[in-house]
Parts: sequence; C-alpha cells; structure tokens
Amino acid sequence: MMKLSSALLAALVAATLLSACTQMPTERQGVTDLRPQLSFKITDEALRAARVLVDGLDMGAVDEYGEGVAALRILPGVHVIRVVLHGRTVIEEKLYVADGVNRTLRVQ
Repeated sequence: MMKLSSALLAALVAATLLSACTQMPTERQGVTDLRPQLSFKITDEALRAARVLVDGLDMGAVDEYGEGVAALRILPGVHVIRVVLHGRTVIEEKLYVADGVNRTLRVQ
C-alpha cells in the first residue's frame, strides 16, 4: 500500500509541476532601418561597370544597386550622386532624400 501511495503522490506532484509551468510573456523589439535608399535602372548594358559616387565617395558599381534587386542606403539630407564610367560622368544629380524615401535613378 505504501508503494501505491508513493506512486500516486509522485504522479500528483508531477501533474502539479507540469500544470504550473507557464511561459512568461515576452516582448520582441526590432529596429526598422528608415534610411533613404537609392537604386539604379540601367538601360544600357555597357554601363553596368560604371561607378556610383555619393558626395565624391566611391560606393561601388552601378550593377550592385540594380532596381528591384538591391539598394544603396544613404543618410538623409542633400547629396550629389554621380555615375562615372572610364572618367566620364554619365549622370550627376543633386538631390534631397528624407527618411523612408526610395529613389530610382535612370542610367542611360
């Protein structure tokens, strides 16, 4: 009889412990990147190797920031955007971009 009551007691304790296990509420936090984004629509395949300069800083090839594929994130404010191929300026544009703005520049 002692064994039965020990088993019953163990089952009761286990059931109590399992029913008491609850998950504490959690809070997920995330940071949304609202920096302006630039992408480029390339109309001439020969221009894929052109370089993107933002305020005189080389940011890489135009092809890296193709429309619908990737975007160049920049800080909000006024910037001079130049696309240069073999020392020749293909486009140069001074623009103001604010947080959350996505701009596509046509390279032709």
